[in-house]
Amino acid sequence: MNNDAPAPARPRGRPRGNPPTRESIVPAARALFLERGYRRTTVRAVAGAAGVDPALIAYHFGSKKGLFAEVMQFQCANALAVDAVLGGDQATLPDRLIDAVTDLWEDADFRQLTGQGDEAAEVIREYLEHELLARLVEFLGGRDATARATAVVTILGGLIYTRYLNPLPTPATLTPSETRHILTPALRAALAPRPRTAATTSAGRRGRPASGGGAAQP
Repeated sequence: MNNDAPAPARPRGRPRGNPPTRESIVPAARALFLERGYRRTTVRAVAGAAGVDPALIAYHFGSKKGLFAEVMQFQCANALAVDAVLGGDQATLPDRLIDAVTDLWEDADFRQLTGQGDEAAEVIREYLEHELLARLVEFLGGRDATARATAVVTILGGLIYTRYLNPLPTPATLTPSETRHILTPALRAALAPRPRTAATTSAGRRGRPASGGGAAQP
């Protein structure tokens, strides 16, 4: 008679106890994306390399696309380090922004990841819009923070596109130091507070009830 009890079924849904974290899966995924490319990397292969159940990847990242986005954004966050870039002397902030972007994109592994199709381009767009732009708006503050932050992200996005994603001959041949020298004045102008003009003052008054015009005055 077989007295061996049947093995308990593996529970579905959220893993219990102390399962491997997101951070333990990302390096394994990054290595495979670099080795095989996005399309030839499977969730099952990543799970095998990380030593986890594929369901855990689905739980943390939702899909392979979500996992790839995490890999890309993890490297962006490490290289750009928004808190460190924004936390220094404001006078040299343009230089730090340019250096952060060029340091990231001069990394050979990151360049290889960004060449993996529409998925990479979409991640970069989302990072610029939802991370860098949002943090700059919060950092700058004030009535014109969104306009200033948008100008900065537009300049940095143009740098990324013309030097790395779809390089033009002249920007692509510049050294990072030359790139900083050329673009720092534009970034400094973008970051400068906008002077309050008659037009903006008038715009701010729109919608207020006008005095006179037959209205009774107190």
